[in-house]
Amino acid sequence: MNTTAIFSPALPALSPDCPAASEATAQQTMPVKHPRVLSIAGSDPSGGAGVQADIKAISAHGGYAMAAVTALTAQNTRGVQDIHVPPVAFLRAQLEALSEDITIDAVKIGMLGTAAVMTAVGEWLGRTQPPVVVLDPVMVATSGDQLMDPAARTAMVALLKQVHLVTPNLPELGVLLGKPVATSWAEALEQGQELAAAHHVRVLVKGGHLPGPDCPDALITLDGTVEEFRAPRIDTPNTHGTGCSLSAAVAALQARFGDWGTSVRHAKDWLVQALETSQELGIGGGPGPVNHLNELWASAAPRMDSFSQELWADCAEQRAAIMELDFIKELAAGTLSRHHFAYYLAQDALYLGTYSRVLARASALAPTEEEQKFWAGGAQNCIDVEASLHRDWLSSYSMAPAGTAQADTAGTAQSVTATTATAPGPVTKHYVDHLQGVAFSGSYAEVVAAVLPCYWLYAEVGRVLHADYVALSGENSHEHPYGAWLQSYAGDDFAHAAQTAVRIMDGAARRGSARDRAGMKAAFAHSAQYELDFFAAPHTHAPEPIMTLGD
Repeated sequence: MNTTAIFSPALPALSPDCPAASEATAQQTMPVKHPRVLSIAGSDPSGGAGVQADIKAISAHGGYAMAAVTALTAQNTRGVQDIHVPPVAFLRAQLEALSEDITIDAVKIGMLGTAAVMTAVGEWLGRTQPPVVVLDPVMVATSGDQLMDPAARTAMVALLKQVHLVTPNLPELGVLLGKPVATSWAEALEQGQELAAAHHVRVLVKGGHLPGPDCPDALITLDGTVEEFRAPRIDTPNTHGTGCSLSAAVAALQARFGDWGTSVRHAKDWLVQALETSQELGIGGGPGPVNHLNELWASAAPRMDSFSQELWADCAEQRAAIMELDFIKELAAGTLSRHHFAYYLAQDALYLGTYSRVLARASALAPTEEEQKFWAGGAQNCIDVEASLHRDWLSSYSMAPAGTAQADTAGTAQSVTATTATAPGPVTKHYVDHLQGVAFSGSYAEVVAAVLPCYWLYAEVGRVLHADYVALSGENSHEHPYGAWLQSYAGDDFAHAAQTAVRIMDGAARRGSARDRAGMKAAFAHSAQYELDFFAAPHTHAPEPIMTLGD
């Protein structure tokens, strides 16, 4: 399609018989980054059509939306119950108030309703000559309700000389021509060309009412050239306000791009996505609205704690599986073998060595002093805990020298060859490789998400284990072989640190983009799975001890 030969996209394309055509043609306008777009239309209290839909569509395409209300409707997704048209003088007052103060880059016209309203709008357009005027000749709602007095057809046709593009659906195209509704796409295109030629106006013919697997649209230029736009038919009942939304989007985009074909193509692509995601809204019992702001909502930052809540829900399967592990149940009951516990301690010590370095990396990337200090403190704590494990626990379980005599949980003297347990097991290796990969190739937000499960899941496991230990042991808690270990979970320090880590992650999620949050989710999910595998490892990966009975 070559519209350049017809008119420069930077100029308003007016009918030759428009009184102000020569003046307006002399006023060159350049595409506007954030166009000021006025919707002249009726109000839909359900928000799916009318000025409400126009405002959302204009905003979704980078425009500043304004509205002059032509009619008030009582309607919902099931239909229109009543229409009230305010005095025409009040509409004139709205339009004059806007145009005497604000530069209007584009106008989208929707429901006008009466001949008097149409005449008032036409007169205002003739005086102000907006650079872009798109008319959606709203006559029949999606629900089938008639929204225009049939006597107003003549006034609507007269209004065509003041607009640059008219966007009728097939029933509206038939009304404008005084012909039966087209029953084929070829017939629809013929009617569109006829309308364009008769009134010297561009026509966007919309084929959504035709049956078939796709929904064709076509832009017909002033010389009858046809540019088609096709997309698959979206299987959804949520089509309320599609005409309003598409025309408003085209108006905003035309003011930005200055090319009708480009504007229509982008608007149609957007509408397809808005239809595809419309089921997310769940509005009403009839044909619901399209999801005008789907791209904005997809990239919008979550509320303060919604991201962490989402991640907590996502790892529900891992949390439940951890609590069902033999290692956890036996640790709480005091029946866990010393061999399995010793393997866990040794792997934990090895893990903490790397984890401390990853926390140090988080500290280096942190954007605030508070967060830098928090992660640095966590790194130092890991080093202290690692040293404590070796000093106070691993030595008592003879993990370092092979073949050292010790007593098992039943008091029987034995020798355990455990040199293999002091090397990283497969789970430990995979976990720390994952953390190091994120730490030195991911963003700060991803690093925070990756280290969080070790805080959060560990704190939750500790809380449950300590509660079970207290409930099971009672007065005999001193006899529990792992009582001292489980008592360490009773303090509030680690729980508080976990809460702080969660808060920091939510802040990083709010500051980040949708892509950042996707990376955070992936990093968190991998770490959550590794936490489960780590607790399972003593029973699945610990080498069998070589035992020698002693005297």
